[in-house]
Amino acid sequence: MSAPTNLNEKIYVAGHRGMVGSAIVRNLQALGYANIVVRTHAELDLTNQAQVAAFFEAEKPDQVYLAAAKVGGIHANNTYPADFIYENLMVQNNVIHQAFLNGVKKLLFLGSSCIYPKLASQPMEEGVLLTGKLEPTNEPYAIAKIAGIKMCESYNRQYGQSHGVDYRSVMPTNLYGPGDNYHPENSHVVPALIRRFHEAKISNAPEVVIWGTGTPKREFLYVDDMAAASVFVMQLGKKTYDSQTEPMQSHINVGFGSDVTIAEVAKAVGKAVGYQGSISFDPSKPDGAPRKWMDSSRLNQLGWSPKVDLVKGLELAYRNFLIL
Repeated sequence: MSAPTNLNEKIYVAGHRGMVGSAIVRNLQALGYANIVVRTHAELDLTNQAQVAAFFEAEKPDQVYLAAAKVGGIHANNTYPADFIYENLMVQNNVIHQAFLNGVKKLLFLGSSCIYPKLASQPMEEGVLLTGKLEPTNEPYAIAKIAGIKMCESYNRQYGQSHGVDYRSVMPTNLYGPGDNYHPENSHVVPALIRRFHEAKISNAPEVVIWGTGTPKREFLYVDDMAAASVFVMQLGKKTYDSQTEPMQSHINVGFGSDVTIAEVAKAVGKAVGYQGSISFDPSKPDGAPRKWMDSSRLNQLGWSPKVDLVKGLELAYRNFLIL
């Protein structure tokens, strides 16, 4: 099912210091890939067209994993919408176009479940993309990610036959684990909860108040499972990948397979952290989309499934938080 792999291929992982990028590097190294190229933001500003062009011309990678992105939770998306759409569009445009200009045949673009309409039918199939309005709190980020998918598809359509271009996209559900961002205001739900419950535990706070009603449902995937799925998709033979996709609907969902309420995940985080106080909710704060559950049946049919459940994943994530 998988394409032949050459462990000496030069692979560029954009965003290697981020949660997903670092997990992809770990996965590739575990598989025996030794020629992995990375750059820090200080070494290479991916929003700078000239810098990206010079990098690709000098390095000439064989494959690219595009995991670099400006990411954040509801508060960050609401506060910095211009930054989110500008920076993500610039990174994607520069990396994908320069990859093409420098002969990169295989590229994997990492998107997000927020590309789907706010009120999409559940679980969300790949085909619901562009069928309704997006969740307003993260629309700029979602628009950028949709553009990335369509950019990959457009290069495939125009240059697939003539240049052998094979650019793929995977849409992960909510991710958590080693390398996460635990900023008190700009992080996603699981790392934000881990930090809140840890601080409450240390200070012996009698109560932790969670934003929103606690009723929205979310699906959570451990980041090393996401990395394994990314490499799995990248290594699929073209005919196999094409059998589960279409030229103008080429992305594949990557999810855990089930979801939980925010209240349930808050309770699970509290248990993983060892917090003994009570949990309450503040309905005056935004909930976001009522439900975001991915239909990952296409990927499952190709032979991939996750290995780390939420209880184990939260334990591993908390251990990582404690050593930061």
